[in-house]
Amino acid sequence: MNKLKNKVAVITGANSGIGLATAKLFLEEGAKVVVSGRRQEALNEVSESLEGDFITVLADVSKPEDNVKLIKEATEAFGTIDILFLNAGIAPITQITEIDENHYDAIFNTNVKGPILATKEALPHINDGGTIIFTGSIVKQKAFDGFGVYSASKGALRSFSKVLTSEVKSRSIRVNTIAPGPIDTPIYGKMGLPENALEETGKGFAAMVPLGRFGTSEEIANTALFLASDDASYINGVELEVDGGISQI
Repeated sequence: MNKLKNKVAVITGANSGIGLATAKLFLEEGAKVVVSGRRQEALNEVSESLEGDFITVLADVSKPEDNVKLIKEATEAFGTIDILFLNAGIAPITQITEIDENHYDAIFNTNVKGPILATKEALPHINDGGTIIFTGSIVKQKAFDGFGVYSASKGALRSFSKVLTSEVKSRSIRVNTIAPGPIDTPIYGKMGLPENALEETGKGFAAMVPLGRFGTSEEIANTALFLASDDASYINGVELEVDGGISQI
């Protein structure tokens, strides 16, 4: 229960879903955790469910100034950073013929600009030998209608992570990406689909998975724990698909 004892972890998008499950697990494993999200009400709510040494930071990663604020408050509270888990993301569905600038900007600002700027702000404060983890997606390699811009954003993030892996190698900082498949998280409720369409979309995704089900936030959190811990000390630069096999066959 002490795989991350006294490690400092910063997690974005941590007020629900994968981020929250990871925050809970990291705290259980002895980490000091910075729980970041863009809704104060949600942060207040999760604070009541967390136990351990943590702070919450209200920050919208799509805003450059909020990334500065996030790292500033994290380091003021805990000093340096050992684990940076850039998990925040959005995935609204839009057919290519309906894409407009607002749709593009919303996705790329949150899914690409945010993690890149957060990384830039955090790097001077990340301990040598630390680790950076991105939440990617299997949509980068498997096409799903309506996810054109979202897929492009995750492809861009993966490309960035490869360059980052090379640029921080002299500091022995490991950089890895988790690529979830269909995961039962609140993100599906934020796609802008009617309830019946959302249900049918979910059934369709689950049917495509060889294991026949959605994954859970806890299963992704376990993957993040593995990559953040010494158990993964020789794993670097990879994108690890956690998807029940949907991207593999």
